[in-house]
Amino acid sequence: MPSLTPHEALIHLMVITSASDRDMTDVELARIGDVVRSWPVFVDFNQDRLIAVAQACQKALHEKDGLEGVLARVAEALPERLRDTAYAAAFEVAAVDLEMRMEEVRVLQLIRLKLDLDTLTVAAIARAAKARLRTLT
Repeated sequence: MPSLTPHEALIHLMVITSASDRDMTDVELARIGDVVRSWPVFVDFNQDRLIAVAQACQKALHEKDGLEGVLARVAEALPERLRDTAYAAAFEVAAVDLEMRMEEVRVLQLIRLKLDLDTLTVAAIARAAKARLRTLT
């Protein structure tokens, strides 16, 4: 399996987070598209490749190494300075529907461990996402 680019690694994390509960909702898919279109880390990513990258991730999840293999490839592809950004992108997808299922929590824990993120960084990312997604009703 060829190695991932940092862009592909970020997208893979969003896809596995969305797919963790076996239900990739329209809201989650839309958030992935929003992140790719609006976050500065994707400024030089060809957005036409998004669907192909997401499909490649789904295919990789069904291979022998499955989730663990995808996470290993992601960790290998991401420079240290992008690891908190990667976790933030994954958390964004998990939190967008304002309901985090146990499967999503578990995948986020696996991502945190694989990317070697400390608890304060993870807590700050979670708090910021929740504040950003909060509504008046």
